[in-house]
Amino acid sequence: MKNIPSVKIGIAAVSRDCFPMSLSESRRIKVCEEYRKSYGEIYECPTVVENEKDMLKALDEINSAGCNALVVYLGNFGPESSETLLAKKFDGPVMFVAAAEEPCCGELIDSRGDAYCGMLNASYNLALRGVKAYIPEYPIGTPAEVAKMISEFIPVARAVIGLNNLKVISFGPRPQDFLACNAPIKQLYNMGIEIEENSELDLFEAFNAHAGDERIPSVVADMEKELGDGNKMAGILPRLAQYELTLLDWAEAHKGSREYVAFANKCWPAFQTQFGFVPCYVNSRLTGMGIPVACEVDIYGAVSEYVGICVSGKPVTLLDINNSVPSDIYSEHIEGKFPYTIKDTFMGFHCGNTPSCFIQQPEMKFQRIMKRNLEPDSEPNISRGTIEGDIKPGEITFFRFQSTADALLKGYIAEGEVLPVSTCSFGSIGIFAINEMGRFYRHVLIEKNYPHHGAVAFGHCGKAIHSVMTYLGMTDIGFNRPKGMMYPTENPFA
Repeated sequence: MKNIPSVKIGIAAVSRDCFPMSLSESRRIKVCEEYRKSYGEIYECPTVVENEKDMLKALDEINSAGCNALVVYLGNFGPESSETLLAKKFDGPVMFVAAAEEPCCGELIDSRGDAYCGMLNASYNLALRGVKAYIPEYPIGTPAEVAKMISEFIPVARAVIGLNNLKVISFGPRPQDFLACNAPIKQLYNMGIEIEENSELDLFEAFNAHAGDERIPSVVADMEKELGDGNKMAGILPRLAQYELTLLDWAEAHKGSREYVAFANKCWPAFQTQFGFVPCYVNSRLTGMGIPVACEVDIYGAVSEYVGICVSGKPVTLLDINNSVPSDIYSEHIEGKFPYTIKDTFMGFHCGNTPSCFIQQPEMKFQRIMKRNLEPDSEPNISRGTIEGDIKPGEITFFRFQSTADALLKGYIAEGEVLPVSTCSFGSIGIFAINEMGRFYRHVLIEKNYPHHGAVAFGHCGKAIHSVMTYLGMTDIGFNRPKGMMYPTENPFA
């Protein structure tokens, strides 16, 4: 994937001066052996940190090795000041993890490390210093278990590094009556994100400047290859290619100090009459490259998509939590075949923005809603440009990062699946099934005032996304509570 960081992970062992340093060192060596065997390369810092001078030496070694993510490993109790100073001074995401005691053959005297205790002091000192750190759900483990925990930290670190180097570029303002997609800037800055807000007129000017661009034919050829038999409206491809080049060039010219880019762009109602197409297919293509383009100037939707790309390593999409499943489709194709009630299901939809790799039999079509309003009595022209089809069945994670109107960061996560059932509808669309969706819809999405857009990662990524949210300091994280676990506002008599 383009547009996301490559994580180079390093590990530094720490040791309390009243414990043998060799214990932390030997345990670190075993962790690295297990990690390399199962997951890949890891930089092993040769200095074991026992005091502040060791900390500075280790920091220099870690930085010189080019590490952008760090594991602080308590092989024994650990020096709480030096180990947390290392985390504070390191410019990147940090994980804390500790060693479980090894088999002792009935003699737990010289080989005892007490890292179980040391993690408590480390966490307390991190809080005193205001240092963010990733700590696994149970952060004590054998070398193989710690290696697995480190592997689970990688997608979290990738997202945190990405957000700290991300610029969201928007072209707006939002369409009328889309205030739900509000975007208070403060929490963007708190996450480390830069924001550049532009007028739709700026975009139009840049688009016109790309007329006749010599690269257009090659982009059209790539679109034709991607669409194959689904290339139903070939005449619109040159204008779509011109628009794609406009966005890519804008991203490159406007990154500034940042390495990564996401877009949140206006796409109606004046877009069609002025640009002469709908931008959905181009949005899908850029998202497929790793550059999310959120519809309807949904800035936090773009941020959500970007996190999903970093965590999953795959393209994502942004969908409306759109409509309930008709009872006849449910009774004929879902009931008795899948373990879901009709309230567990809904249709996720957008006009045509989902990458083609996740659509069954993708076809270039026209935006039906726009056509009704803009060209009701003619063949589709300015309403062309959607990529449509039912979304492929499989596991998904539906989630969103959002700032409230009073600038509090919150989010939600729900894992589920897209069912292998025809939607009998239009757009990029699928029948989604999430356990206890009806209650989640009422007591998280409605109760917490979330907008209708949700990001979709293709796979079960809830664990990593939740870890990103907590790393960022989020305390209000909604999820689909299982039956028997009530929401605070749920009526016990209903």
